[in-house]
Amino acid sequence: MDPGVIGVFVPIILFIVTGLVLITFFYFRSKEKQMLIEKGLSSDEIKTFYDRKKRDPYILMKIGIVSVFFGIGLGFGLMLQENTTKDFWVPFLLFVSTGVGFVLANIFGRTMSKKEDLPS
Repeated sequence: MDPGVIGVFVPIILFIVTGLVLITFFYFRSKEKQMLIEKGLSSDEIKTFYDRKKRDPYILMKIGIVSVFFGIGLGFGLMLQENTTKDFWVPFLLFVSTGVGFVLANIFGRTMSKKEDLPS
């Protein structure tokens, strides 16, 4: 297949996939609200139901930790691949460092949630 044709399909597929993800998200959110209404909950009860779904206040910090470790793994992998003849450094260090980032983000989240639960 011609490389120019493939370059045309990439944005089209990206647009379609993004649209499907958004439509699916809004569909399931609407279904959830319909189920709460069918249960006979009042608007105040529905509001308290959604208030109980507490968002993680440290989600951006966790994403940042994982992203930093991903970048460190990518950087070290590219440096090692450049200085050696082995091609496995980039994927290896990406997986290892991203895994370490996830573990540290989890530890950070647990530590911060325990600090919030402690009485002052």
